[in-house]
Amino acid sequence: MDQQESYTAPEPEAVGAPVSEDRQTVAASGRTVISDSAVAKIAGIAARAVPGVYSLGSAPSRALGAIRDAVGSQDHAAGVRAEVGETQVAVDLNLVAVYGYPLHDVANQVRAAVYRAVESLVGLEVIEVNVEINDVYVAPPVKAGTRGALSEREPLQ
Repeated sequence: MDQQESYTAPEPEAVGAPVSEDRQTVAASGRTVISDSAVAKIAGIAARAVPGVYSLGSAPSRALGAIRDAVGSQDHAAGVRAEVGETQVAVDLNLVAVYGYPLHDVANQVRAAVYRAVESLVGLEVIEVNVEINDVYVAPPVKAGTRGALSEREPLQ
């Protein structure tokens, strides 16, 4: 079966869902449940993209993450806890910052990135994003004779 089939969703009117003038679905039959872990993953990805974030999680979770990285797996929700209500979300993040970045700035940028990502991708109101910086990563000194060596780990994408 080499040929891929594509699926086109029916128009909202065809399934009986009322639509507004701008063609957005106003209500539909059925229920959507967004899990805490899905929101935590979105928040984790957003937080890792902020400059000055070295990693997410406490020391034990980072150790487990190193093992996961070694076998080619990633846990995007490590160090993130989300509580999803019917219309609102609260997120707690635990992270390690890179030495040299102002910690309050890193926390504020993480908070803003998580707000944007969760509200735009999940569609729920974010009521709070708590950021705990539990460590600061200090890059090891660059050895003489090594050129082009990275002194900091690249943020996970």
